[in-house]
Amino acid sequence: MNPLLDFNGLPRFADIRPEHVTPAVEALLAENRALIERLTASAVAPDWDNFAAPLEDANERLSRAWGQVSHLHSVMDSPELREAYNANLPKITQYYADLGQNEALYAKFKALAAAPGFASLPAARRKVIENEVRDFRLGGAELPDAHKARFKAIQEELAGLTTKFEENLLDATNDFALHVENDSEVAGIPGDVLQAAREAAQRDGKAGWKFTLRMPSYLPALQYGDHRGLRETLYRAYVTRASEFGKAEWDNTPLIRQILKLRQEAAHLLGFANYAEESLATKMAESPAQVLDFLRELAAKAKPYAEQDLAEVRDFARAELGLDHLEAWDIAYASEKLRLARYAFSDQEVKQYFPENVVLPGMFKLVETLYGLNIAPDEAPAWHPDVRFFAIRDSQGRLVGQFYLDLYARESKRGGAWMDDAITRRKKDGAIQTPVAYLNCNFSAPVGGYPEGHKKPALFTHDEVITLFHEFGHGLHHLLTRVEELGVSGISGVEWDAVELPSQFMENFCWEWDVVRHMSRHVDTGAELPRELFDKMLAARNFQSGMQTVRQLEFALFDILLHGDFDPDGGKTPLQLLDEVRREVAVVVPPAYNRFPNNFSHIFAGGYAAGYYSYKWAEVLSADAYSLFEENGVLNPEAGHRFWSEILGQGGSRAALESFVAFRGREPTLDALLRHSGMGAPSSP
Repeated sequence: MNPLLDFNGLPRFADIRPEHVTPAVEALLAENRALIERLTASAVAPDWDNFAAPLEDANERLSRAWGQVSHLHSVMDSPELREAYNANLPKITQYYADLGQNEALYAKFKALAAAPGFASLPAARRKVIENEVRDFRLGGAELPDAHKARFKAIQEELAGLTTKFEENLLDATNDFALHVENDSEVAGIPGDVLQAAREAAQRDGKAGWKFTLRMPSYLPALQYGDHRGLRETLYRAYVTRASEFGKAEWDNTPLIRQILKLRQEAAHLLGFANYAEESLATKMAESPAQVLDFLRELAAKAKPYAEQDLAEVRDFARAELGLDHLEAWDIAYASEKLRLARYAFSDQEVKQYFPENVVLPGMFKLVETLYGLNIAPDEAPAWHPDVRFFAIRDSQGRLVGQFYLDLYARESKRGGAWMDDAITRRKKDGAIQTPVAYLNCNFSAPVGGYPEGHKKPALFTHDEVITLFHEFGHGLHHLLTRVEELGVSGISGVEWDAVELPSQFMENFCWEWDVVRHMSRHVDTGAELPRELFDKMLAARNFQSGMQTVRQLEFALFDILLHGDFDPDGGKTPLQLLDEVRREVAVVVPPAYNRFPNNFSHIFAGGYAAGYYSYKWAEVLSADAYSLFEENGVLNPEAGHRFWSEILGQGGSRAALESFVAFRGREPTLDALLRHSGMGAPSSP
């Protein structure tokens, strides 16, 4: 049997081959189209069981099969898989575009919503139907036939362009390598990073060290490398990826313009003034103007702190490092030196206390304490030997969910960190289908350093621990849902600007001594993280938080303005728009050759177009939600179960604001976020 057509259990990753993709996709599409014909031809009045459920079942099968292909394309890319993926992506896109414009299906969903029995349906089913009616409108079901054809063509073209954007970025990232043989050029770079770089060079049959643009190699070199020329070389290569400065076939510049034009055209066809308006139709925020007001209010509060942060690092660099002019490739380096001078610790020192084999059990213990669960290793076929698999069970031993953990960077894997769903919780045939998640990061893999060829455990910086907690928060949102309807279970149906609430909520625990002390041991000595060192970390928590905040606001403003009134065919380029945003909110202005838009995959290849503001929007929610734990004890199981019940458990079955108010007892305010960020007095609600 084609493994992509086996839905009886977990994905059969050990068996999936590129040649399975096309037959599976074509078989499922044929089945689904035949079902849709039968459903739309039926004269029987539609209800949940005879109409909505069969359609949901069919679309879930397609989603699960294609989801496995898409996942492998992200984590184990190869020329053969890429070819199969790109050959079938237009078929998938066309199917969903046809589905969204099917007037007969739309009419049946509207009939369901208008039926006398609608009010007596469970709330989750009502929400599914309401979302379907909304999504048919957004899918072009109400458009004239001529416009429908154009709208569909746009969706197909956009799917190809956004995939190409990500592939160009991956290829450009992998194409760069810097081999260094002079000891003076690697001075200051931590030993474990150099060990990984030496092993990488040896695999190429070369002496010395090999540096790449993947984060575990690039970031420590910029942060610790004493050699300014090395930092500049790596910085320039990183910020010009997928631009006109590299190979023409990997230049994302023309793709950006095409993507923006097509998004704008599609929005106009649907009757929106711009793509930002269309994007917000499914989010908490009510209008682009509201988003802009929110971002600019936060920028007004943060920019004075950011200016102070920059002045401090410039003064320090001039006085202590002999750097009269701080360049973009100096900032991470000078900031780390300043932090070391001010707080008497470095990220590298802290990293020795966060080996993977201590961090993971510590993180699991937190979740077990808050929610009364048990997390233990489990068995499943995986796509790479480094991937681990775990099961979550409740206090009675019943399976709640399972997840794959793929932590390390590699050439075949796209950058960043993300969670995705493999299987979603639902009730089917009288039984509960337990959810399964993918959790992906790009951390340094274990390297040599122990005797007799043994490798050290992977070591995480505290920032990487925070990233891990963030992704696990997304995973818990998917895995701990109590909803039984597929369309609003887990993260499904959750407003995009609220989806970061559980992930950012989890980050807060990385600053709690009662959590951190249980997930930290020195990799060599086994000694506990000294409380004195933790206190220094805590004191430095808001180090340069002003600069970090305005950087996020810069990206968010650029995104919402780019998808607002910006004209892709006008006289202004996206880069020029970004420069305007920087003049408004940024304190660090990069060199003119910086091509940040060309690698901004969140908005050009991910789900964050006109939605990057969601990180800050949801941070308000998450900080305010966490304040309840601060008031009642951060390891309080009662607060934990309330968070599970009102936030994690609800999925998309009700509005995110309604869930927040049910948990917190009131609407959110900026107070907790500003306090956590060390940025002055709280604002009024």
